[in-house]
Amino acid sequence: MAMIRELGRPGDLGWVIKAHGELYASEWGWDASFETLVARIVADFASGHDPVRENAWIAEVEGLRVGCVFCVDGGDDTAVLRVLLVDPAARGRRVGAQLVDTCLNFARKNGYVRIRLWTTDRQAIAGRLYLSRGFELAKEEPHAGFGAGEVIGQTYELTL
Repeated sequence: MAMIRELGRPGDLGWVIKAHGELYASEWGWDASFETLVARIVADFASGHDPVRENAWIAEVEGLRVGCVFCVDGGDDTAVLRVLLVDPAARGRRVGAQLVDTCLNFARKNGYVRIRLWTTDRQAIAGRLYLSRGFELAKEEPHAGFGAGEVIGQTYELTL
């Protein structure tokens, strides 16, 4: 079982960006445009998040970072789950479930009415995790991908 802690140690922000860039390049052939998107999300969070309404977590196993997730305010009493990642070495150990549950618990505790997220059809294992937590697939639409051909963008939503 992973230890889940709040993001905030030196290197956490950079790790989130680097891990996404490297993992999605190796698994899906995505280019630096995806890493740039993640960098924007991380920078926005780091430069001005509301700690009452937003948080982020790092999963660690034996002192090593193996996963992350962010919960940010999407307006209209809607939380947004962002940048969920589990390192391949930690998969199958329920790290993703721990991170998603941490995010959902935070959103519920802090008065959000619903939560949504955006992913692609390539992240099928994550999609099954979201469905197992009560999310519903609300929308699918073609997306240019990130340098590796078209993907299907998916929006999941859950009433809390």
